[in-house]
Amino acid sequence: MPKLIATPSRIEAAGHPPKLIDEFIGRVNSGDDSISIARMLSPQGWSEPGQTPEFDEYTVVLAGELHVESQETTQVVRAGQAIVTKAGEWIRYSTPDLPTEYIAVCLPAFSPDTVHRDPDGAGG
Repeated sequence: MPKLIATPSRIEAAGHPPKLIDEFIGRVNSGDDSISIARMLSPQGWSEPGQTPEFDEYTVVLAGELHVESQETTQVVRAGQAIVTKAGEWIRYSTPDLPTEYIAVCLPAFSPDTVHRDPDGAGG
């Protein structure tokens, strides 16, 4: 039988100023460890430490723009665009110019134990 997800769970976010993470599907809200799907509401000026996650991440920007920094470049993903990052690649997300709303899908599901954030905010 299909499982209705009536409401998301609010998840604490890394970075500053604080962004909002509403997990619809994942380890916390639905008990799924194979995938996570969350809506992110990120204020202008937000940034987080770099990371080298053990999961692929598929991101669709709904409003604003998301900056995605890798070891090679920084890409600006605007509303109506998407980006795919692969497990094992160093990346850092930020929204320096605009408040941004986006959907993030992680395979397997996001976990604080598998994101591997830079310890001091240094990166790449």
